[in-house]
Amino acid sequence: MVHRVGSGPRRICLLTVTILLAMASIARAESAAPPKFDGADTAWLLLSSVLVLMMTIPGLALFYGGMVRRKNVLSTLMQSFILVAVVSIQWVIFGYSVAFAPGSALAGSFAWVGLSGVSASVPYASYSATVPHQAYMVYQCMFAIITPALITGAIAERMSFKGFLLFSILWTTLIYDPLAHWVWGVGGWIHDLGALDFAGGTVVHISSGAAALAGALLLGKRRGYLREPMPPHNLTLTITGAGLLWVGWFGFNAGSALAANGLAVSTFVATHMGAAAATLAWVIAEWFVAGKPTTLGAASGAVAGLVAITPASGYVGPISAIVIGAAAGVVCFSAVRMKTRLGYDDALDVVGVHMVGGILGALLTGVFASIAINSAGANGLLFGNARQLAVQAIAVVASVVFSFVGSSILLVITRALVGIRVSDEAEQTGLDLSEHEESAYAFEA
Repeated sequence: MVHRVGSGPRRICLLTVTILLAMASIARAESAAPPKFDGADTAWLLLSSVLVLMMTIPGLALFYGGMVRRKNVLSTLMQSFILVAVVSIQWVIFGYSVAFAPGSALAGSFAWVGLSGVSASVPYASYSATVPHQAYMVYQCMFAIITPALITGAIAERMSFKGFLLFSILWTTLIYDPLAHWVWGVGGWIHDLGALDFAGGTVVHISSGAAALAGALLLGKRRGYLREPMPPHNLTLTITGAGLLWVGWFGFNAGSALAANGLAVSTFVATHMGAAAATLAWVIAEWFVAGKPTTLGAASGAVAGLVAITPASGYVGPISAIVIGAAAGVVCFSAVRMKTRLGYDDALDVVGVHMVGGILGALLTGVFASIAINSAGANGLLFGNARQLAVQAIAVVASVVFSFVGSSILLVITRALVGIRVSDEAEQTGLDLSEHEESAYAFEA
């Protein structure tokens, strides 16, 4: 037998190299493996997406549907319902990319058109590292849906369906998507300025309220406005819709924490306190001024409080939320009462509740925000940072001007292309029959 000198050491070296190569291969495989998402965060974001969808259908649809006259209830419900389909398709094809893909200070790029690169198994850390990118995308889709739906309250009972569809597509693409990028997108100029908008005071409420004002002015008043009674036809629907909005709003605000954590809890509590305080404040103001509290007033007050607390919800504590909500109840009640004096026909009080409430909430965020609540935010005026209030004011002015002017232009374009208002005969008949050939209450004897 021939003994090979050094064969033992060589074998040891070879074995060592083999082990090291295997360990390196395992390390590469682990680094290439998809990240482990937080199941609770993902579940909470998907549930919040459902809650925000519920805000539009059936929440907002019933809230508005009960306030119009009987002959227009189906057309009002249809406007909210159809937007779920229209905006969802727009969002996937290019809307999400324009709003949230990295781009310029004014708009996102087209990098994510058709959801290219928006994975269900990989996060986008700039928004959340613990949930799949598609979960964030679909959550934001629900915001994009409800925002143009809010506008419908101002133009109710007189806008043609084809005009409504064209305007909604144009508005979502040219107003909502860029504004969402300004405020929430990577590189958006309002975002980089340091403005605080936790869940949509500027992006959702101010933008829809300013567009509603443009719509009310350009469409003109309803036939018989202020000359004949136009009471809500079914307040049972309205109060039911308001209840669904209140419940769904927890997904709207607390879901914006993008995690099942303490911030979501704090936001949840602030949202509830804001709504409760505004409900009481509106009812008390109405009781004092008009002599009797009304169900419609309570419902409107709740929505006003939810609107005002939205931008502040992730930055303020419960007491600050109560103050913001109480202020919203009184201010929005006063704004709604002013519309007849100012001479515009905002059929369902979108301007007084959403634009005024959104402006109030955005400004008060600059007063009551505290890094003790959310270290990723900033202190407001009350905590020694006067600059934050100035930044909030800039965001408010930019949002109002951009949405009002842009919406006015889009309404003029829509009117030139397909028309925006139904005929006098169709309006007299009601949009349910004239636009959809249906009746909401077709009872047989």
